[in-house]
Amino acid sequence: MATNPFHLAIAVHDLGDARKFYGELLGCPEGRSCEHWIDFNLYGHQLVCHKTGLAVAELPTSLVDSEAVPVPHFGVVLAWHEWEILAERLRNAGVDFLIEPTVRFKGQPGEQATMFLADPSGNMLEFKAMRDPDLLFAGRID
Repeated sequence: MATNPFHLAIAVHDLGDARKFYGELLGCPEGRSCEHWIDFNLYGHQLVCHKTGLAVAELPTSLVDSEAVPVPHFGVVLAWHEWEILAERLRNAGVDFLIEPTVRFKGQPGEQATMFLADPSGNMLEFKAMRDPDLLFAGRID
């Protein structure tokens, strides 16, 4: 499945913290920047961190496979082995996960590995991997 890169702009309270989190921890190459914003290459997608000085307010959750998932959130669907490598890197870095790396919908269509964490400004991220990538946009789950 060919995809076009998405562009997402988010608010951050500190660009230095954003550089450490997205650039160093997640390994996202930095693109253009100035004193007010930074572009990051998030697995081929353009993530722009805009300095606002404000942290994200507390977010609501939605129940997914018995877990309270923060809404809104963003992230990337990785290949299974890439997800395992990232999960291990984040565990080794001592990241505080909102939802620990886990597999949900085990044995069902749509089985997926997932993990949730927050950046230093409170933006919620999910990284996931599909056991069968062809089922990413599969029909309804009951």
